[in-house]
Amino acid sequence: MRTILMTCLLALTLWQGLLWLTGMPPFLLPSPRAVLDALWLNRAEIAHAALFTGTEVLAGFAIGSTLGASLAVLMAASRRVTGVLHPLLTFSQTIPIFALAPILTLWLGYGMAPKIAMTVLIVFFPVASAFLDGLLRTPQAALDLAQVMGASRWRVMRHLRIPAALPGLATGLRLAAVYAPIGAVIGEWVGGARGLGALMIHANGRMKTDLVFAALLVLSVLTISFAKTVALVLRRLLARYGG
Repeated sequence: MRTILMTCLLALTLWQGLLWLTGMPPFLLPSPRAVLDALWLNRAEIAHAALFTGTEVLAGFAIGSTLGASLAVLMAASRRVTGVLHPLLTFSQTIPIFALAPILTLWLGYGMAPKIAMTVLIVFFPVASAFLDGLLRTPQAALDLAQVMGASRWRVMRHLRIPAALPGLATGLRLAAVYAPIGAVIGEWVGGARGLGALMIHANGRMKTDLVFAALLVLSVLTISFAKTVALVLRRLLARYGG
């Protein structure tokens, strides 16, 4: 906590010092005080936008994590499925996620659905990739012993491979927790009337740079809090189940 406070204090000092040295106008770079004032004066609007974005992040994270983990198990259980889906999974990452936002908005409308879909797409790959890597790294000696004892493929998966791969799944979930808000905000930038991303776009169009920075500050706090919460829950679950 002390390190975080010192980092924030240093950033604010550099920020204010840059303003003093350059004389940059407020519409380009507002002062920290102006951003805090905008945050307070628009607290109701920002809180409502943060709640909307937070809902998108939670829904997209839950759906994307579930789909990613399920696909990883399916691919680890069948080499044929892996041969078919792994190239498609890799190819999907060559498409810039920002380019998909207008298409999803066209298909799903301007509500919450396309933003959740964007979050799902961002969350899906790190979870699937990290969990699959963990599932494929099960110690061969343990697999040989299970085979000698006559364990079925799915019993090996459930009682041996999945428990051994939980640290890999946790790594993917930690990364996804950091990336998840990006998907929601990108969707709001492209086609949204609510949320922190939409608030930033609208404020930028009215040259309210202080409000843009205030929304960005809240988004950063939201992202850090969500990532820390996910990491804490995963740490406790791994300690409980011996991952």
